[in-house]
Amino acid sequence: MKTELRKYVIDEFSDYLIYKSLAEVERDASRREILSNLSKKEYEHYMFWLQLTNYQPKPPSGVRIGLMVVLRRLLGLVFIARLLERHERSVVRWYRELSDALPAKERETLFHIMREEEEQERMLIGQIEETVIKYLGYVVLGLADAIIELSGVHAGFLGATNVTILAGMAGIVVGFAASISMAVAVYLQAKQTPTIVPFKAAILTGITYVSTVILQALPFFLTSDIFTAFTASIAVSITLIAGFTYYGAVVRDADARREIITNVALTLGTAAATYLFGELLSTWLGIKSLYGRYTT
Repeated sequence: MKTELRKYVIDEFSDYLIYKSLAEVERDASRREILSNLSKKEYEHYMFWLQLTNYQPKPPSGVRIGLMVVLRRLLGLVFIARLLERHERSVVRWYRELSDALPAKERETLFHIMREEEEQERMLIGQIEETVIKYLGYVVLGLADAIIELSGVHAGFLGATNVTILAGMAGIVVGFAASISMAVAVYLQAKQTPTIVPFKAAILTGITYVSTVILQALPFFLTSDIFTAFTASIAVSITLIAGFTYYGAVVRDADARREIITNVALTLGTAAATYLFGELLSTWLGIKSLYGRYTT
């Protein structure tokens, strides 16, 4: 049985070193203290399994720890902490399955560890405050609105014309105008929230919107085949919305899978509806045949 328990020693030791490394590079005193407390908790859990198994694990790869530190810089501390917390939940399920096989004293200690994993660590992570979290909603708003709107524009042109550059330019023009409108709306909305800097919220929303528009429109300037360009653009849209939805779900401790499916379905549904509308409009006005005469 001791051999089977080695994975718990390795898991708790790895989490201890990750939190310790994050605490060492953290500049904010309050966040550093929280990370140090999380590291101490993981060390206590590690010592429990070490005494139970007498197995001394090797330190995890420096690459893995370095990657977590880099991701903390890129994605924020709350995201990394929540990601580690999600892993802890699966570990707690393993502990529940194992508890009956342990002696009474060790079982009671294991229950204490489980309570710490489920309650105290979640409470500590909930105390972490980051600026990026306050503005996350505005970033996601700009991204989601751009993806839905531009997917619709490109799908509409898919049904209306075969000229990829025309579709790409239309997307950029519409997207640029929409980004300004969205940024202004966010600025006015943010003025009603005391903890938000309106100008920063507007800039973040606008930049996110324009960046998304450019990425979605790019395929239409790289190929002359309208269907290839549209397929690539939709692939970019799905990748972006899945990535940001997962990020937001982890930070908010929500069900990422359900949100990703919902958002992707909305994107594809919008694209399908606008494609049909563009096809009907093109047939009624004879747009494709008109552009065919001009481009031959």
